[in-house]
Amino acid sequence: MNQPQRDITLRFLAEPQDVNFGGKVHGGAVMKWIDLAAYACAAGWSGRYCVTAYAGGIRFVAPIHVGSLVEVEAKVIYTGTSSMHIALEVNACDPKSLNRRLTTHCIVIMVAVDQNGQPEKIPEWIPKTEADIAQHDTAKKLMDMRKQIGEEMQIFVE
Repeated sequence: MNQPQRDITLRFLAEPQDVNFGGKVHGGAVMKWIDLAAYACAAGWSGRYCVTAYAGGIRFVAPIHVGSLVEVEAKVIYTGTSSMHIALEVNACDPKSLNRRLTTHCIVIMVAVDQNGQPEKIPEWIPKTEADIAQHDTAKKLMDMRKQIGEEMQIFVE
């Protein structure tokens, strides 16, 4: 890969060890897949080792059943100096029908770091299409909202 890669799709098979007592894939397994896809996307864009700085807005829309083929799509929607905002969507289907359905979506922020854990500069992503511009603008609005939420959450960390 000579150029930054903005998006990636990872595929997993929902296995019996991923299932909770209710017979559905547990949220922790889905969150692990999301984190893996966010890392692969961020590393592909930045060409650097990256760490997760934030995961939020996670919506579990529909359950995933054991044996389902799971696709986790990740794409860069905003870049800062060292951070990347990654939009993620999780879809699942029965491999026999290939009828895909949305199961989960969220935003993850990854930060490129050097060997000492210090932030490293990354390439800037510039939106070009109308959809890209809308997602970029939404990422900026979400940054403001996270700042407000962080201020409100201070009562729990002091």
